[in-house]
This record gives sequence, structure tokens and C-alpha cells, in this order.
Amino acid sequence: MATEKKHKLKIIPLGGLGEIGKNMTVIEYGTNIIVVDCGMSFPEDEMLGIDIVIPDITYLIKNQDKIKGICLTHGHEDHIGSIPYLLKKINVPLYGTKLTLGLVENKLLEHKIEDAQLNRVEAGQTINLGCFKVTFIRSNHSIPDAVSFAIDTPIGMIVHTGDFKIDYTPINEEVMDLGKLAECGRKGVLLAMSDSTNVERAGFTESEKTIGYKFLDIFKTCESRIIVASFASNVHRLQQIINAAVANNRKVAISGKSMINAVKVSQELGYLDAPEGTLIHINDLKDYKDSEVVLMTTGSQGEPMSALTRMANSDHKKIQIKQGDLVIISANPIPGNEKTVSRVINMLYEKGATVLYDALTQVHVSGHARREELKLMLSLLKPKFFIPVHGEYRHLMQHAKLAEEMGIPEKNTIIGKNGDVIELTSKSIAINGSVQSGNILVDGLGVGDVGNIVLRDRKLLAENGLIIVVLVTERGSGKIISGPEIVSRGFIYVRENIDLIEESKSVIRKALSKCEDTKIKDWNNIKMMIKDALSSFIYEKIKRNPMILPIIMEVKPDDMSSICDLLKEELEV
Repeated sequence: MATEKKHKLKIIPLGGLGEIGKNMTVIEYGTNIIVVDCGMSFPEDEMLGIDIVIPDITYLIKNQDKIKGICLTHGHEDHIGSIPYLLKKINVPLYGTKLTLGLVENKLLEHKIEDAQLNRVEAGQTINLGCFKVTFIRSNHSIPDAVSFAIDTPIGMIVHTGDFKIDYTPINEEVMDLGKLAECGRKGVLLAMSDSTNVERAGFTESEKTIGYKFLDIFKTCESRIIVASFASNVHRLQQIINAAVANNRKVAISGKSMINAVKVSQELGYLDAPEGTLIHINDLKDYKDSEVVLMTTGSQGEPMSALTRMANSDHKKIQIKQGDLVIISANPIPGNEKTVSRVINMLYEKGATVLYDALTQVHVSGHARREELKLMLSLLKPKFFIPVHGEYRHLMQHAKLAEEMGIPEKNTIIGKNGDVIELTSKSIAINGSVQSGNILVDGLGVGDVGNIVLRDRKLLAENGLIIVVLVTERGSGKIISGPEIVSRGFIYVRENIDLIEESKSVIRKALSKCEDTKIKDWNNIKMMIKDALSSFIYEKIKRNPMILPIIMEVKPDDMSSICDLLKEELEV
């Protein structure tokens, strides 16, 4: 241990700073690494076709021999969603509470990962991971079994709050262990890392139980079918929906794969209580009156393939929105999702539904601490150094200012970025370099095979369309025997723009003549000449920039007739 103490403690965020989601933090000392959380985020609007975004774990792959384990604060996707992708690269131990690991296990089954090292830890328990001692501290969030971490290191204690709020009347009656956090503060906290998501909101976050009372009032006076959209992993919210349904003699059906999985796992592990006969299959809804049923569904963020969005689009196989339905969207849009949520709400209204959402009435409370709770956390921990985490840059900035109000000197707070190497001693904190970090894009089964160039092309295709220029030449002589022919996709409708197409062909012929005059015979150079000439012409003519793809086919003279017939047939299609 004596030699270990010569090292500086490194904090390396690989996700969760300057963004909502994708939370992952590396804590390193000498030859020891532990990781806090392994989350994902949803794609931004310009990430066309992308399913999810995960952190770049190149640094962890390079240092996998140092990793003692990954400690998970709770079971939300932005904290566990990347685990299957990481385990396919490096198999390291995972440590979490019962529900968190239950949700992880469900994900691993989907990815057919069978050799994961899952280690269940109870709140209040301490585990040894290399030179680190990690104590799991009971917390409150919008999912059961959430924890904070007190991490003893060779140079002092780190407290990582995870996502939290201070709820004095939680659904499961397990109040956050403020006493343990205060005890950490009395012992001395070298560094605190705290959730910044709700720092812009004054006061305290309301208790989850307030939503239960609201659901009871709404269900009591409603005579129509009720559809409630929520985060699938917000088990406390699901419990409140079930409680309100039971109190009003309604059956509960579930729609959405992630919702079905969350309910199944939560019931099996004892975190969700539904009296026998309450939950019914979605196919059985037709056997009950509208006033006797509630449907719990995914889609609170307007996700294109979610159950609620498919209902709004009339694409759902089982449920059609009808006049009089009451739809409750029990969640706030994640930053960036506001437009998609608004679109879904508009479509629901158009179909005759009544829609309740947080802008109209309180049908959601956050799982994140507001300013007064964040101040209470800092006053309990009394840290020497502070790193705000889990938020966009403005959130981190506001949290840093809040810490200064609470007596933490500005020089003792670091507002970091993903990839920063934040070095810590018992007397100092500073950023010293960076490691590879960023977004890895998951598209279907492809992980990381879609980068900036592919996204740029997708954006160009989406905005301006595609022109394919096809030429057939004779092998050997290079003589053009067919074409140029032009195929348009997403650019113009050819049959209504014959003049433009003919003019474009003329421009291509001039470009080919120029190539012949200047004795350019390399196919790549010829294609570039065609692209440049046609691109300039189209922009001058109609101010558009479609993607242009020249295709030059070489054929033997004997094959010319059949190739030309085939080409004509394909172009007509």
C-alpha cells in the first residue's frame, strides 16, 4: 500500500457530462479501476436511423486488466443500457442491488450473454474491489433499489450520489439513508460527485406518493378507457397505476416489450404488487367495458416504434385510439424529445382522445433532486472537492455555482467533459489530459459501424435525395454504347421533369466529351468530372444539392444487347 499512495487518484468520465444519459465514470488508482454505471442514451434528431448511443469504451478495453468491477447505482437504461455491449468486449464483474441486476439479467438474455459475473449487494453493505472499499447507501429515485456510493480510496473518500431525490414518503417506505451520508460527512469526504439534472428548479421535488393521489382522483371520475404512458423502468409509477386501478375495480393490461419485461422482473423479485386477477392479457381487453380497464404502455417520450406512438399512428395491432379515451402521459420529455412528444399528443387529440400531460395537470413528478435537496446533500457531505455530474453543461455550471454558495471554493470544483482525466490528491484537483471518448452508434446489429461520414450521407439523402447516372461502355475501346441514363430517388419525380432530365443528360455528355478531349481514361476521374458538372448545373438550375452517384458498366460487345435491355427494364422500374 505504501507504493500505491504515490499515485494520484484519477476520475475519468466516459459519459454523462454535458449530456443527459450515457452515464459512465471511471475511478482509477495505480493498477486499480472501478467503473460507476454503464448507460446509454437515445439518438439525437440528426442521428438518422440510429437506435441507441453508447459510450466509447476504448480506454477500458486497453486497461481491462486493471478493472476490478462495475458498480451500478440503479436500473434505468441511462445507467445500465450499455452493459451487454461492454460485456461482449470485456467480461468484468458487475455489482448491483437485486432489482438492478434483475433488469440487467433480462437484457443479457436478449443479447444471449450467459457468462456474466453478476454480484448482488444489499444497501448498507461494503465490498472490497482492489484498493477500493465501496459502500452501497440506500437512496431514493424513480425506481426501487437505487443507491449512492461511498468509496474509500487510498487518499480519501469519494461519494457518488447517483441519480437521487430526497423523498420522505417513498412508495416502498425505504427513506434515503441520510444518516449514513451525514456519517460520511463527519468522517471527511474528499470528493463528492452529485446528480445535476434538476439543479435549475427551485425548492424540493414532490414525493412520488402525490402522483398516486392524483391517479386515484382521475380514475374515480373517469368512465372511459384509460391509457397511461410511462417509463417502463419507473416501477414506483407502475405500482401507483395498479393501485389506482384496483381501487376503482379496473383490470390492467400492458403494451410495449420493455414495459412487459419490467413488470415481469419487478413482480418476480417482489418490487411490484398486483392482486391476483388484476393483470390481464391485452387480447382480453375486449371482454371488459371501457370503464373497467386500464392500459399501461410505453411511449412517454414519443419514440417512433413505441406502443403509444403506434396507437397514435393507427399502427398498433391490438389497440386503436377511439373517441373518449383518456390518455395520461406520466413523464416529462427528455431534452430533445419535446417535438416528438408534441406530435404524438396532437395525433391523439385528432383521434378524439382526451390527453393529460404535465403541462395541463400534475401527472408526473421527477426522480431528481431540486436545488434545496442538492444543497442538503452538499451540507451533509461537506466535501473538500466537487464534480457536478449527470447533466448538460448548463446544469453542471449551475450546480458548480450552487456548490460555491454552499461554501466550496470555486477552485475546488471541476466542470469536466467526457474524456477528461481529473487528477486528485489530498490537497489538489485538476484536469490533466484526456482519453478517447465519445459516442458509439448502434444501428440494428451494427455497433460502431456508422460514423460521421455515414450520418452525413444519410442527412444529405434525407434532405436532397439521390441521382444515379448510369453509363454502359464497351470493354477495350471505352466507347459509350448506352446512356447516360438518370435515375432519381427523393430528388424529383422524373416523369414530371423531363426537360430537366434531358438537360442533365446533355451536361453529362459534355463532361464526357471533355474527358475524351483531355484523354482522361481513369474511371474515378471520369466519375468526378460527371459529378462536378452535374452538381453545378443542378444547383444553378434549381438550387438543390442532391447526392450524385455515377455508375459506369463495362461489357463485351456480345453482351451489349442483353445488358441494354436489362438496364432499360431496371430504369423503368
